[in-house]
Amino acid sequence: MTFAQALAAAAALGLERLDSQLLVLHLLGRPPTDRAWLLAHDADRLEPALQEAFLRLCERRAAGEPLAYIVGHKEFFGLRLAVDERVLVPRPDTETLVDWALDLLAVQSAAHVADLGTGSGAIALAIKQHRPAAQVEGVDASAGALAMARANALALGLEVTFRQASWLDATESRYDLIVSNPPYVAEGDPHLAALAHEPPGALAAGADGLRDLRTIVSQAPAHLVREGWLLLEHGFDQAEAVRALLASAGFGLVASRRDIQGIERCSGGQWLELG
Repeated sequence: MTFAQALAAAAALGLERLDSQLLVLHLLGRPPTDRAWLLAHDADRLEPALQEAFLRLCERRAAGEPLAYIVGHKEFFGLRLAVDERVLVPRPDTETLVDWALDLLAVQSAAHVADLGTGSGAIALAIKQHRPAAQVEGVDASAGALAMARANALALGLEVTFRQASWLDATESRYDLIVSNPPYVAEGDPHLAALAHEPPGALAAGADGLRDLRTIVSQAPAHLVREGWLLLEHGFDQAEAVRALLASAGFGLVASRRDIQGIERCSGGQWLELG
């Protein structure tokens, strides 16, 4: 089987061409940026053992398993992160949250930062990479997720503290900045079917998808310094509701930011009251 024939076999299983190309490169031990090389060598042959392995990987992808789980990693904000079924696959949308956090930290680089629901550590590690003077803490209720986040921090050589807890429970700390990409999909949402391979606890949040967002907004004031910020990622249609939660809790300068598709993806506010 040539590379071209392998890609044709993957297409017959319903795979997108990009996914099949990345699977071939993964098996060959080549970087995902080598797609042009793959096209230039489309008459080269896959060894029989690699043919069988490729078809097994294609079947997993055709069954809906995320490509990142199959190859074992995902790029996020310029960082290569190990991922598996213990954590949500980092999405490009979440880079909007990181951009906003970095903007705030540009004038207070030594800030104390908490990333709630850190998962693979994507947000916390991206912040630490770009604001090395910041004291960054990643919090997650899942021991499995924290193990992966710690492994990613070690592999990247980034000093981030990780702690097991549900949101801001069991801490007396105060932060200059709290960020979170919590679960925000409503239970029963039809989109959950396409996300069946990812941890459900990192996705669904009550009947309206706002359960965990409400909890974080209610807890945050007791854990923010004066003029500290809370930034939250949320669903495509939740910006107005999250802004209302922030305003009702006493946050000022409440605003939302749009992602690369122009969707209001993150909302935040500044805590101006004395703690």
